[in-house]
Amino acid sequence: MQIQPGPLLAQINTPEDLKKFSKDDLVKICDELRQFIVDSVSVYGGHFGASLGVVELTVALHYVLNTPKDQLVWDVGHQAYGHKILTGRREKFHTNRIYGGLSGFPKMKESPYDAFGVGHSSTSISAALGMAVASKYKNSNIQHVAVIGDGSMTGGMAFEAMNHAGVSDTNLLIILNDNCMSIDPNVGALKDYLTDITTSHTYNKVKDEVWKLLGKLSKFGSSAQEVISKVEGAIKSAVLKQSNLFESLNLRYFGPVDGHDVNHLVEILKDLKDIPGPKILHCVTVKGKGFGPAETGNKTTWHAPGTFDKVTGEIFKKVPSSPQAPKYQDVFGHTLVELAEMDSRIMGVTPAMPSGSSMNIMMKAMPDRAFDVGIAEQHAVTFSAGMATQGLIPFCNIYSSFMQRAYDQVIHDVCLQNLPVVFCLDRAGFAGADGPTHHGAYDLAYFRCIPNLVVSAPMDEEELRNLMFTSVQYQGPFSIRYPRGNGVMPEWKTPFREIPVGQGRIIKEGEDVAILTIGHIGNYAVEACDTLEKEGLSPAHYDMRFVKPLDESLLHEVFGKFKKVITVEDGCLMGGFGSAVLEWMMDHGYQAQVKRLGIPDAVIEHGEQIELQRECGFDPEGIAEAVRSFVEIEKV
Repeated sequence: MQIQPGPLLAQINTPEDLKKFSKDDLVKICDELRQFIVDSVSVYGGHFGASLGVVELTVALHYVLNTPKDQLVWDVGHQAYGHKILTGRREKFHTNRIYGGLSGFPKMKESPYDAFGVGHSSTSISAALGMAVASKYKNSNIQHVAVIGDGSMTGGMAFEAMNHAGVSDTNLLIILNDNCMSIDPNVGALKDYLTDITTSHTYNKVKDEVWKLLGKLSKFGSSAQEVISKVEGAIKSAVLKQSNLFESLNLRYFGPVDGHDVNHLVEILKDLKDIPGPKILHCVTVKGKGFGPAETGNKTTWHAPGTFDKVTGEIFKKVPSSPQAPKYQDVFGHTLVELAEMDSRIMGVTPAMPSGSSMNIMMKAMPDRAFDVGIAEQHAVTFSAGMATQGLIPFCNIYSSFMQRAYDQVIHDVCLQNLPVVFCLDRAGFAGADGPTHHGAYDLAYFRCIPNLVVSAPMDEEELRNLMFTSVQYQGPFSIRYPRGNGVMPEWKTPFREIPVGQGRIIKEGEDVAILTIGHIGNYAVEACDTLEKEGLSPAHYDMRFVKPLDESLLHEVFGKFKKVITVEDGCLMGGFGSAVLEWMMDHGYQAQVKRLGIPDAVIEHGEQIELQRECGFDPEGIAEAVRSFVEIEKV
């Protein structure tokens, strides 16, 4: 179904079209853009609250800037739907996050208006600063704008970039989109600091004088910058009674301003274009603005609610006809509380994803033993390491894709010191509609080369529970990875059982081909084996459970019996599980034909998980076909 735009929005295919309208039309255009987002997401799903919150800012930016020549970088990209709609992608917007359709995030190869590809947080200032330095070097008069949320500001990379920007003398504008939220509510001292600024009635009253002065730059002539600088400094030091965080980094600070007053934003942005050097504009917005349930309801729920009734706000949820297996993340959350009740040493840590990882279950049950440290994966890992030195056992839950951001800390602070930190990697394998920035493709490869670290993956919920239990007994660095979505066991709450580290299991005896799997993807092999048996074939299936250490006795059994082996993993083939098996085979003098199924050395785009697995050839039919091809080779 094609979503129909309002009469003004229908005339806008590029920012040049937007500029043809008068300022008097901008409020109406914002209303139509917001309604188009509501109409689209209610039917097709996607990120919602963040994009509604920046409608006015998006319109103002494209109205004032000369994009794509002027370069606009959106942090993370959850809030960039309005940007996409205004930059030539309105008619294709119904394909957003669908296999073969538009990406849910800004993407350079998708549009020249997407100045930088994003998906992970806190990168925008660094990227925009790099662009600004390049423009300065080339003597080009280009505007560079980074739009970053207050949640992303908690990432250390944002501070590093601001620290550099303050001494760069570049044409950089940082826009802080402050809505007191990331996906979950923000935490930490920065949140409190921003709240102090935005709620200071005295400051908000007096700072308006700065804007009056900015609006009269020409009247001050050559002394304009000196006058404004003095007035700004007096207000900020006298009213806030403290050093402004941003000013201390040599960033000119302006705001806070109402992020929903589009005409005021236009005037401010025009003025800021004439002020040289790095600067920051603090905009206060409301996540979900303009759609009642999202504006006043649970902000986490309305971050990406799925499909819903745009009139009543009712979120549509499928009611299963029979008991369903739980999500792996929920098994993790409930199991962690069980283990923590048994062992007082156990703690929980997550970098700003308590609901996504289900760490919120422990945070509610044991608030003094579970920590959301903000969008700061590096800190989460080393913070966990610090606790481990004091005899505690932290469970550090980070999405597989985001764990890449803390790789050095895993090596340097945990594994080299052999500390008992348990890494639980959610969203391993294909993340689905979020696409390549969020796929957990690389963790098996990048973890298995680290000394002291156990690398494991459960095939089902029972194995997840048992691996978590085993990790507590192990007392060393331990990683457990599992995918986004549901498992396979409706009755999942089984008694704990310690699994010997490095021990796999045989799922099915067979004669023709051996299938070695790691993790949840082994359930696809079960399905494939059922199909193949009906065809008269006899594959064997082994659930390896550990990539490091490998089950050597099981591998001796496999390579002693089979000359044809298939490995299956929902991770990258380069250096992953299949590579580990091949290395072992060569080291032990075996000869066999080995076919590896997994994620190839390519960027795999977004889509439903099964669509992407099918594309890469390790869905159930892909596994079955790999077996058939081996058997056909044997017949020849």
